[in-house]
Amino acid sequence: MKDWINNLAEARVAPIADGARSAEILSNGSMRLLYYQPRGSDLQTPHTQDEIYIVMSGSGTYAVGPSEDELERFPFKAGDAIFTPAGHVHRFEDFTDDFGTWVVFWGPEGGETPA
Repeated sequence: MKDWINNLAEARVAPIADGARSAEILSNGSMRLLYYQPRGSDLQTPHTQDEIYIVMSGSGTYAVGPSEDELERFPFKAGDAIFTPAGHVHRFEDFTDDFGTWVVFWGPEGGETPA
């Protein structure tokens, strides 16, 4: 493993690869840790793995659902952890300028099988 401890201040200024929306901080097997801080609007599309967001700063509304027609919206704030199943439509809306979140992806393509 490259780094056992990852620093939020460094993650906030980490370079973002061409074509990516977030900075990859570390990976191990199927797990990837990224830092995401969209500006203006969130243009995410569904991902192929399950994911958890751990909101570090800011607040707003999180929209998530199996399709655009089935989105539910929830308020979020710093300190919240948000799970999103693989393949679900999701995005952050009406978020504050200081919004930033860790993102953890893991598991097989298509997501874990629910227990």
